[in-house]
Amino acid sequence: MKNTRILGGAMLALLASTAYAAAQDQTISFVECGDTLSAVHVATIAKWEAANPGWKVAPEVVGWGQCQDKVTTLAVAGTPVGLAYIGSRALKQLASNDLIVDIPMTDEEKAGYYPYVADTVTFDGKQWGRPVAFSTKALYWNKDLFTAAGLDPEKPPTTFAEEIADAKAISEKTDAAGFGVVAKTFDNTMHQFLHWVYSNNGQVIDADGKIVLDSPQNLEALTALKDIVPYAEEGPTAYEQNEVRAIFLDGKLGMIQAASGAINLLKDSPFKWGVTTLPQGPSAKGPGTLLITDSMAVFKGTGVEEKAIDLAKFITNDENQTAYEAEQGLTPLRPGAAADAIVAADPNWKPFFDGIAYGGPEPLLTDYLGLQNVMIEMVQSVVTGAAEPQAALTKAAADLEQYK
Repeated sequence: MKNTRILGGAMLALLASTAYAAAQDQTISFVECGDTLSAVHVATIAKWEAANPGWKVAPEVVGWGQCQDKVTTLAVAGTPVGLAYIGSRALKQLASNDLIVDIPMTDEEKAGYYPYVADTVTFDGKQWGRPVAFSTKALYWNKDLFTAAGLDPEKPPTTFAEEIADAKAISEKTDAAGFGVVAKTFDNTMHQFLHWVYSNNGQVIDADGKIVLDSPQNLEALTALKDIVPYAEEGPTAYEQNEVRAIFLDGKLGMIQAASGAINLLKDSPFKWGVTTLPQGPSAKGPGTLLITDSMAVFKGTGVEEKAIDLAKFITNDENQTAYEAEQGLTPLRPGAAADAIVAADPNWKPFFDGIAYGGPEPLLTDYLGLQNVMIEMVQSVVTGAAEPQAALTKAAADLEQYK
């Protein structure tokens, strides 16, 4: 009888423990890269939790400098987060190491995005993230400096050759530099060069996974970059994009490649300025730009993958994504009324959409840091005169083989 009472007591305790555990919310840990958690994402997460009783989301904000390293380290250590906001360039490396799960898209979902957006998260025929942020670039020019250099202030360059000639005129006839060259040891150095690549119908890796960096189109792009360096700010290897932009905002630079965020920074500018599509190279089929996305990635091994996928889809659905883009001042991922309204309200936005059709995605390789370092070294070698464009391209293409 005593043993029966003990067993019965133990069973009651187990049942009580099980009931208590069942009453607890299951949690999805979510890492958002940046300085603060988006107010739109806070509201969106609250809506998702309300629609999914028994589930909670635990957000954590980590700065961009440490964010991707942190979520990767946790995954490798066997303690992954459920969902993370990361640069899409990291997806192939994470997937190749079996650290994330795919998030399939229907053909209708793919078609809902601007061209090539789905490609930024796709390899081996699968989608490995849900796009959440989108950036394109355009050319800003200082109309006052164009006038001072004897150029037509309402006629920005449309070709590489015109861009170089305009930069030369500004450099020689004013006290400003003609063009902002970004060549610091920083990820945006690769991005800035890829704008030249996609403005000349070039590629780094093709649809079959072949490295095609050493191509005639990319030689024309890298040669144009070399040719504009004499008319750039002094010492381009010391400057990243925000530092070059600061020189432009100070009225001391004729032209820069920059994102839409510069529009707001120029609202009260003392000089006249304009925005146009990036100038095209001799092999271009139309105006291009690098198409950069960040994505929601679902990590493997948490036991909550299905719900994390559902959360990722909810955060990035058309309604919630549109609200987030408006809050952050981002280029919309999808064409439609929201994008049309942006251009109607401010025509300066139009070039950021016009470059999409002939743009291209950030290359997906198995080691994005390896890709980045090779591309930076290539650009720096040409900018400093340590290597000629053809030799630099050939070397970089060979070096990239280990990362494809």
